[in-house]
Amino acid sequence: MDLITGKLIKRMREEIGLTQQKLAEIVGISQAHIAKIENERVNPRLSTINKILTVLKKNRRMKCNTILTKKVIFVKPEDSINYAIKLMKENDISQLPVIQEGKCTGSISERTIIRNLGKASGTDEVKRIMEEPFPVISCKEEIDVIKSLLEYHQAVLVSERGKIIGIITKSDLLTLFK
Repeated sequence: MDLITGKLIKRMREEIGLTQQKLAEIVGISQAHIAKIENERVNPRLSTINKILTVLKKNRRMKCNTILTKKVIFVKPEDSINYAIKLMKENDISQLPVIQEGKCTGSISERTIIRNLGKASGTDEVKRIMEEPFPVISCKEEIDVIKSLLEYHQAVLVSERGKIIGIITKSDLLTLFK
């Protein structure tokens, strides 16, 4: 159990994207009082701390758009396997979505390529060996949904109004551990 300090309260507030002013409004105290609590210049009442923690914990359900990678590196079905390998190496990633006309039609990963060594050549098209597409979820989904999807998939694509706006991989989730 963490000791409740001003620094912890500040970190929790920043993680969920609340300003001191907004937190103060919700809790019913002044922004200056929040600042003093976070800077550990005042010892707040237990009831005030409980109100603050209730607000912070309730809002802690992070949405996937807080950890997604906005630049989605992808290949097209007609790209060569060699090109996919080149992209993975250059960007230090182990999987790529296969996207055609804005829709994810498949995926390719290091695992896929290794499984097909000897069965396909580097000049073959990605569509020859691609696997099922990554799941696509709304940018408003909570992190818990992504955690369960990443147990079975290499990555999850994030969409907003039908357009892919980002990707989340297992390594993105690991950034949540501090």
